Amino acid sequence: MKYVLVTGGVVSGLGKGITASSIGVLLQSCGLRVTCIKIDPYLNYDAGTISPYEHGEVFVLEDGSEVDLDLGNYERFLGCTLTRDNNITLGKIQQQVMDRERRGDYLGTTVQIVPHVTDAIKEWVERVAMIPVDGKEGPPDVCIIELGGTIGDNESRPFTDALSQLSYSVGPENFCLIHVTLVPVLSVVGEQKTKPTQHSVRDLRGLGLTPNIIACRSTKVLEENVKAKLSRFCYVPMQNILSLHDVHNIWHIPLLLKKQKAHEPISKVLKLAGMAKEPSLEKWASMVEICDNLHVQVRIAVVGKYTDLSDAYLSVLKALMHASVAFGKKLVVDLVPSPDLEKTTKKENSCAYKAAWMLLKGADGVLIPGGYGNRGLEGKILAAKYARENNIPFVGICLGMQVAVIEFARSVLSLPDANSTEFKPETNHPCIVFMPEGSTTHMGGTMRLGSRRAYFHVKDSISARLYGNKEFVDERHRHRYEVNPDMAVCLEKAGLSFAAKDETGKRIEIVEVPSHPFFIGAQFHPEFKSRPGKVSPLFLGLIAAACGELDAVLTPVSIQQDNNQHVVLGNETRVDPINGFCNGTNKTSQKSVRQNSDLYLHQISMSSRRKLNPNP
Repeated sequence: MKYVLVTGGVVSGLGKGITASSIGVLLQSCGLRVTCIKIDPYLNYDAGTISPYEHGEVFVLEDGSEVDLDLGNYERFLGCTLTRDNNITLGKIQQQVMDRERRGDYLGTTVQIVPHVTDAIKEWVERVAMIPVDGKEGPPDVCIIELGGTIGDNESRPFTDALSQLSYSVGPENFCLIHVTLVPVLSVVGEQKTKPTQHSVRDLRGLGLTPNIIACRSTKVLEENVKAKLSRFCYVPMQNILSLHDVHNIWHIPLLLKKQKAHEPISKVLKLAGMAKEPSLEKWASMVEICDNLHVQVRIAVVGKYTDLSDAYLSVLKALMHASVAFGKKLVVDLVPSPDLEKTTKKENSCAYKAAWMLLKGADGVLIPGGYGNRGLEGKILAAKYARENNIPFVGICLGMQVAVIEFARSVLSLPDANSTEFKPETNHPCIVFMPEGSTTHMGGTMRLGSRRAYFHVKDSISARLYGNKEFVDERHRHRYEVNPDMAVCLEKAGLSFAAKDETGKRIEIVEVPSHPFFIGAQFHPEFKSRPGKVSPLFLGLIAAACGELDAVLTPVSIQQDNNQHVVLGNETRVDPINGFCNGTNKTSQKSVRQNSDLYLHQISMSSRRKLNPNP
């Protein structure tokens, strides 16, 4: 097995995950099979109970594990399906070691960090590295390991010790270390400074790890004299120092690495000459070209309470981007803080209130993502009400679907106290209730998680037609509350359609308002399975509806589905993520498809919102 270790220095948040994913794309283009492991050195067992403000969104894998968002990047870039074992945390390792100690596996021995914890880490890495994640038989060729955090962090020490031992045991021809660092530019002098990188490499060597390649993050292209200086003081060949400067779209990173021939030093270190071919990224480059040349805008309002940190909704934003590129439109996302839509904000901060409503009313479509807690809940309900009453295309995900049901009960059934027992346990009209199999004493890993099957009960529903009229779909879930089955009949009589349910026929999976042009709520998280080139049907439907061209993706005969229920090409109107629309009757021209596609986040900060004073 060949290992590529990606570490980070100087500061956190440099983009190690994107770097690791892009290296994986580059190696795949060389004909190599790749797997990934993400190491998070925190004591939490997994990311399930961590606030989005700490590490961004919690990504859910097919097997139900709650993991760091970087595993979402791996799956999107590499097109693989990972499992819980592809995410290692210090909490998992310590629990494993303690379980072994209690069983008596270490009987007679004092259990210590070295060798017992480090051995457990090495064993985990070597075991998981051999498991294929691409659906093929046999072990992968290369395992990319990303070590979270920053070199020098105290909590990372057991992992750096273990990885140092691993590099020694497998030999230098099987271990390549890529160190991602920051090369800042001080505004006073305007010069790229190398000292932080020099110190970071020194710290890395002090931990028994020697970098083969240094990937330098910077605002601009790394200057040649800076590369020469880093080579001289860090003892790394100049051709092994890569410039990872800022780009407007992360899809450019694999192309940036290929342009600098990053595959050559990796191949040289790992002796891949007999295994790897020259990288071929033509399809990826075509996708990037189209993405960079879209001009016709579609504006989507994402209404949530974590809008100060866009990473909290990373998969949602990526799924919207995948869909907009496939539809040949330039995506503009407005992150609307749901608390600012509420009447209390109107009294306390009228500028923020007006700014939030201006964003919502200026959108072509509205999306309410998943979430927990009652902060901003009433704002989400108001957003759903606005979209429903004004025929604005709407998608609600998880809590977003539950919010839509609550709003429908309040407005259409005239039940003003309708609510979820999560937020108001004593409500007389509980539209949303706690699932009976859920745990009331433990939070971590006790939700309804992972891939679950939803069966379509309304065959001519918009959602069924978006999924190609399949009998069922498999999507990933993460929830502990559900639509109250006891209120289903009265909700249906009032005009709410339950388009899909679980295998029991009782648990609601998809709701629709048939009288609305496009109003869909999904209990599952379709964003977790969206990929460039394999667009999530619900997101594609939202973008199409927001553009006034929903019929283009609802043709029941021509749109078929692969086994993962993602849209692929049919015989009539076709949505191709590379070439946009073709052979169809839609209004999107081939020329407009090849026009700019950056993801623009119009996020209003608290300070700037106070300064805004738009007209009511």
